[in-house]
Amino acid sequence: MPPQQPIRIGTRGSKLALTQSGMMRDRIAAALGATPDQYETVAPLVVITTTGDRIQDRRLLEIGGKALFTKEIEEAMLDGRIDCAVHSMKDMPAVLPPGLVIAAIPEREDPRDAFLSREARTLEDLPKGAKLGTASLRRQAQSLHARPDLDVQLLRGNVGTRMAKLEAGEYDAIILALSGLRRLGLDGAAKSFIDPVERPPAPGQGALAIETREADQGQPWLEALRDLNTTTTVAAERGAMAALESSCRTPIGAYATLKDGQLFLIVEALSPDGRLRFRRQEGLDLTAVADATVAARELGLKLGAELRDEAGDAIILPE
Repeated sequence: MPPQQPIRIGTRGSKLALTQSGMMRDRIAAALGATPDQYETVAPLVVITTTGDRIQDRRLLEIGGKALFTKEIEEAMLDGRIDCAVHSMKDMPAVLPPGLVIAAIPEREDPRDAFLSREARTLEDLPKGAKLGTASLRRQAQSLHARPDLDVQLLRGNVGTRMAKLEAGEYDAIILALSGLRRLGLDGAAKSFIDPVERPPAPGQGALAIETREADQGQPWLEALRDLNTTTTVAAERGAMAALESSCRTPIGAYATLKDGQLFLIVEALSPDGRLRFRRQEGLDLTAVADATVAARELGLKLGAELRDEAGDAIILPE
């Protein structure tokens, strides 16, 4: 392997974050020509604790939004202490700090939500007034839309902490991203999987984002991480998110699929109490467009703008 400066990878310290970053570390190091025994030297992980990790007793919307999972990591990149970062795409804000970009999006894991419960197989099987744990305003709104009788309670923490609280009887059910469970080898704990058409996941859920400084986005090793289909579907979903000015105060879901050049996108926005739901869906033939990613994002922007115009302030949680 030719001599080269190590690629320092910023990551949060949870088991899931380290698992995801470790997967990407191996691919980055291999792309640089390293052998497995050299991976940790060529692409070391740098663990950074974020504000979102430190504060666990409140919703993100109360302390500054999803950017609190990326802020300290991005500061380290801008300061030159790390060279790239691995994030869960669903944690990425619609707008990044100046000088930083999402430089690569690898193949997506299953984007669906997973339903976990000690007794019930599905959300519909829960007894009246059952306690559902989630930190996601989207999951809260979608669940209340289907079951307005549920008692939705705040549940934050890493995957293991949430599952332990379920087993201890603090909640009757919880909802987690299937992608995280699969990467941790815990997907067997799910009782069922939520239909992504009926209840779309968070924009970008299941995908990872490799963030770099803008000047570094042309580095050859990044090409080994890029997946065009995932990049295209995520562009559509994040386009909708951008149009809806989605934050942790706006419950929205988006689900895009791509097959044989045909893109199909579903976007929904709900009132935080789940009472109101607004939906749009549309297909797009990408075989004749100049840039599939740009066209996909434009479709997302279009559907998101239509929902925003229809729903107005009904989908924004009051401060």
